[in-house]
Amino acid sequence: MNHIGRLVARQQARSLAPFQSLQRSASTAVSPCMARPMQSVRLYSAASSASDNSGNGNGAKADGAAAASDAAAGTDAEASKTALAEKDKQIANLQDLYRRALADAENVRQRTRREIEEKQTYAIQKFAKELLNTADILTMALDAVPEAERNGSNEHLKSLYTGVSMTRTELLKTFKQFGIESFSPLDEPFDHNLHQALFQAPIPNKKPGTVFQVTKIGYKIRDRVLRPAQVGVVKDE
Repeated sequence: MNHIGRLVARQQARSLAPFQSLQRSASTAVSPCMARPMQSVRLYSAASSASDNSGNGNGAKADGAAAASDAAAGTDAEASKTALAEKDKQIANLQDLYRRALADAENVRQRTRREIEEKQTYAIQKFAKELLNTADILTMALDAVPEAERNGSNEHLKSLYTGVSMTRTELLKTFKQFGIESFSPLDEPFDHNLHQALFQAPIPNKKPGTVFQVTKIGYKIRDRVLRPAQVGVVKDE
């Protein structure tokens, strides 16, 4: 048995011999490199340069972003100013329209007030104009009685005259209460706004264009002519 074990050990040694020689040669080749000291390398320089380049790039980007932000802010400010100017213009237009509307409303109120006042003042114009003929007839009746007979012995005529005169006086008083007044332009210059010329005649010692005869007296209601006076005017010779 011992003999067999020795044979096996020899055989294994023979088999491992080539590998052991290769291991020794490899150790010999590596050992000189391992024996030399390693040189130090300054790696921080490249890293620092890269960091600087990166910092410069980031700074340029930051400056560009800031410039873009300022430009955007300027554009927004211009847009805001334009919008405010437009709003101010719109407000001015609205205020002008509001003032015009107030003025129009005030004009309407004043015009309506005047119309109401005129209607109240001149509401009886047509009715009063119809009564003017009655006043004219009463005046003609009084003028038909001679002056001598008014205070004569005829009591019936005196009473009639007094009654007609009182009736005319009361009628004219009623006219005055409602703003109706009579006017007689005898010896006054002719005014086409107040007078109606029925005829013309040359009258000595009278200025041409002067009223020398009043056929019918005129009437006014407030400041409006209700009926012009019918007159005769002096003619130029």
